[in-house]
Amino acid sequence: MLVACACTWPAGTCAAAENASLHVQLVPERLGAATTIVFGVRIAGGPGPSGEIPAPLIELDLAYPAGFGLGTSGLGTENCRQATLQALGPKACPPDSRMGEGSALVEVPFGSEPIEERAHVEMFMAPVQNEQLRMVFYASGQSPVIAQLAFPAVLAPAPAPSGGALDTELPLVPTFPRSPDVSVLRFGSTLGPLGLTYYEQVHGRTVSYRPQGVVLPKRCPANGFPFTARLGFADGTKVTATAKVPCPRAG
Repeated sequence: MLVACACTWPAGTCAAAENASLHVQLVPERLGAATTIVFGVRIAGGPGPSGEIPAPLIELDLAYPAGFGLGTSGLGTENCRQATLQALGPKACPPDSRMGEGSALVEVPFGSEPIEERAHVEMFMAPVQNEQLRMVFYASGQSPVIAQLAFPAVLAPAPAPSGGALDTELPLVPTFPRSPDVSVLRFGSTLGPLGLTYYEQVHGRTVSYRPQGVVLPKRCPANGFPFTARLGFADGTKVTATAKVPCPRAG
């Protein structure tokens, strides 16, 4: 795994008030075999009167390498609608719609001492629209702000050498009266079979199994598999962070 620092995106758009780093891991790491993508971003604010609290995150696009078999992963054989998640929570979604899970750390501006809150994150397959694979994230916290929050993502084309991107839109989350919206400090999730259990009917019986997962190419670029995270913030800043996973052994 490799983590790289961030730069503005595109260059000259604005003076970056935030910076970010990207972490990516493949579990297991074997060429030609199925795997789980584990990704995470860390965000920090720049110097200034805000006390280095980053602006609220509203966009997170994760571009993954060409040749990754997301469409043939066997993940998300059923789906769950965003409205269902928002109203009823994950228990209302079929187990076979689960795509991964992770966590988030947010900061709530409150007086001179900001409050940090952790949230559990889950990813589900959503109904296909306009021939695009869609997903929905669900974040659940307990205090003081986040309760239940569902927000969409879509698998979209991405410029070479990427094979595609998971484009996620995050809503603004209000806090206390006359206080700024929530700022994301860390956000990460798995995308793959790690920790997932699916079910199918075999000869009239319900049988559990682990879905296949993202199939890696049989060959690896000389410098490893490249990943790119593009982040957009409510203040107009856009930041890019990159990472490369070293070439794993053959499966």
